[in-house]
Amino acid sequence: MGQPAPDTRGKRKELTAADLKKRFRLDEFLAEKIITSVAFVSLATIVLIFVFVFREALPIFSTSEAVAVTHGAADVETYGEENLGAGSANMSKGKEQSMRSETSGGEGEVTARNLASTSWQPVSSHPQYGLLPLFMGSFKATLIAILLAAPIAILAALFTSSFAPRWAKEVLKPTIEILAGFPSVVIGFFALVIIASFLQNTFGYQYRLNAFVGGVAMSLAVIPIIYTVTEDSLTAVPGYLTEASLALGASRWQTAFLVTLPAATPGVFAAVVLGFGRAFGETMIVLMATGNAALLSFDPVEPVRTMSATIGAEMAEVVFGDTHYTVLFFLGALLFVFTFAMNAGAELFIRQRLLKRFRGA
Repeated sequence: MGQPAPDTRGKRKELTAADLKKRFRLDEFLAEKIITSVAFVSLATIVLIFVFVFREALPIFSTSEAVAVTHGAADVETYGEENLGAGSANMSKGKEQSMRSETSGGEGEVTARNLASTSWQPVSSHPQYGLLPLFMGSFKATLIAILLAAPIAILAALFTSSFAPRWAKEVLKPTIEILAGFPSVVIGFFALVIIASFLQNTFGYQYRLNAFVGGVAMSLAVIPIIYTVTEDSLTAVPGYLTEASLALGASRWQTAFLVTLPAATPGVFAAVVLGFGRAFGETMIVLMATGNAALLSFDPVEPVRTMSATIGAEMAEVVFGDTHYTVLFFLGALLFVFTFAMNAGAELFIRQRLLKRFRGA
């Protein structure tokens, strides 16, 4: 009698399951490595940008004449002429002495006193690199943008998450978020042509382009950021909180403002901080809509000049390595430091204060 053939179905199933498990592990391993590599490349790129900006800004702290003389007076171009006349030689010597005096102790010297002055005149016989008007201009335009954008974005997010029907939410959210895809130059051009004239005719102030116009234009770029983060935070609030509030007899408006919004305060605060950083570093909108006048004033309807707009407007026209070039990179370093410090402080505040408060710690 012949013996029955061995049953290999179970082994095939086991082998198939093992193969699928190996494939799954391989795919998971590759995905993990790809994500890790992308994160490392992003972090390395940020670090290299920091290093480059701070390296170019480092000569501003030098007390020697190398900041401007080595790239200016020390290398006098002759345009192929071997023998200069007496007049040309004296002129070159006078230029060299003038540049040396400006960098070694004159009014154009990059010192703490010069940087803290109230005048920004980098191109003159006695250059002045006062950073206070630029910082004040950036802060004033950013503050106006946040004061306009934050309430609108937060209320819109609250309406979308708590009151809007499903079909309206599917229309409102993509419509508001599409503003984030608008190029800054388009918003700046719209502010230059339309918003500036409309606001001047409405309020009757003197200067057509000013900090208020720039703030209104920047609010259009900041609203989508604050709205998106705030709406996600409001949606993430546990449902039992709203259900308990409604069960106790509170209205929908009372539940939204007194329960849902306070519970999402950490996310709302993070959204406002992100919007502030976005507005503070904006370039094209403020370059086109603020008037670009480095004035130290608290008046919101006077022209201003921001730090980022100064870099964008003047970097292409400076001599590589001279004092003006170094000061512009120093402005970029200040933008990095300010944004990093603001985000780090907000993160610590959110984690140590707000999250502990709402978690009952």
